[in-house]
Amino acid sequence: MSKGFWEKLKRPIIALAPMADVTDAAFRRIIAKYSKPAGPDVMFTEFVSADGLCSAGRPRLLADLSYTDAERPIVAQLFSGRPEKMEEAAALVARLGFDGLDINMGCPDRSIEKSGAGAALIKDSHRAREIIRAAMRGAPTLPVSVKTRIGYNKDELETWLPELIAEGPVAVTIHARTRKEMSDVPAHWDRIKRAVEIRDALRSRTLILGNGDVESVADARAKAAETGADGVMLGRAIFGTPWLFQYSGEYGNRFGGEVGMEVRERLQIMCEHAELFEKLFTGHKNFSVMKKHFKAYVNGFDGAKELRAKLMETNSAKEAREIIRSFKF
Repeated sequence: MSKGFWEKLKRPIIALAPMADVTDAAFRRIIAKYSKPAGPDVMFTEFVSADGLCSAGRPRLLADLSYTDAERPIVAQLFSGRPEKMEEAAALVARLGFDGLDINMGCPDRSIEKSGAGAALIKDSHRAREIIRAAMRGAPTLPVSVKTRIGYNKDELETWLPELIAEGPVAVTIHARTRKEMSDVPAHWDRIKRAVEIRDALRSRTLILGNGDVESVADARAKAAETGADGVMLGRAIFGTPWLFQYSGEYGNRFGGEVGMEVRERLQIMCEHAELFEKLFTGHKNFSVMKKHFKAYVNGFDGAKELRAKLMETNSAKEAREIIRSFKF
């Protein structure tokens, strides 16, 4: 199959991870505004239920699949344990104009696993392969990729990865932990190196991206160099720092100057983020979702603890901005 936009990306590919209630349309737009043109090279949506997209829940879920051209290339991530639903939802993703489709085979959420999706697919390689084929049938013009883990209760990379590669996905992103380990242990980046070796031994063109404990763009590049991976996906490092990719070498640090000015601009961006969230998701998502972002934006400076406590009591972007206006820099 064609690699689509993936073929045009410079190596190593630096990707923005799909994170539920984090990398939603509002946050991605803020990241695009404050991190482009430095990166990320590719963005992923939050994961969305393919089953839900094929039901009466479609209108609500379509908000999670909204995007702007500034976010391109943009990949829709879906989850399902039912091939027929994945095929139908994949066709919708293609009609919506996405640049790619990614299948979540690593989420440890128990409700998702009960439906046979997410990390549960690691225990059922036959079904996992059916899901990949279904996605390709539904969206034959889109490059299909997979995000997964190195195993379920134990490291199964040696048997699990070849099963995925056999279906020819354009890329496999590997969170370098098992489902059992969650994020409670350091990521096993030596297994990403091994994944590259497995891919090469199979003479496959599937790209291998690593994920887990990546602290910065520089760290991502170093991990790619150490493992031979085609790319690296950043997740938690983006919390509170939508300008993260502007710290990469050739673009420098756009947040130079006095610390006080940096804090002021950071908090203004946070307010902009909150207002955009409210504009896009009122009636769809509770404003409390923004509070995890408040925790990330508001730290590391004098008065941060007290300011954060006040922001956690807010129920609207307007209330948050009023509190920021009264803050003494």
